[in-house]
Amino acid sequence: MWDWIKGKLRSAGAPGDIGARGEAAAAAWLRRHRGVTLLERNWRNPRDRRDEIDLICREDDVVVFVEVKARAAGALVPGYYAVDERKKRVLRRAIKAYLAQLPVKPRTFRFDVVEVIWRADAADAAEVLHFENVPLFSKHFRP
Repeated sequence: MWDWIKGKLRSAGAPGDIGARGEAAAAAWLRRHRGVTLLERNWRNPRDRRDEIDLICREDDVVVFVEVKARAAGALVPGYYAVDERKKRVLRRAIKAYLAQLPVKPRTFRFDVVEVIWRADAADAAEVLHFENVPLFSKHFRP
């Protein structure tokens, strides 16, 4: 069951954060359905702790940066559209910082959005929508 507590949707009986549960569900789904290897979860830029990347994965030779948006079924704004220009600006900054600290730069990387939709009638079941290769950088960007 879901309860509204102080304007936020929380799972009744589950003390965890809906965002953290969404990230765990997204990571599990990506491993199971896409065969990715999880490299980092909740990576923060050491120079600016506000810059965070939810999941960093590897799929074959591609580094995949993933923004996870957890939503209740019937949410007014779908998770994909919640990644607005302001959020993309923060993600660009965080991804640049992550790439800069790598000793060997990846040949290819991409940005994905994973939307996790929690259904009120299924306590732990979630629908996962994967949006692959969402435009984030100009085509001329090189790490």
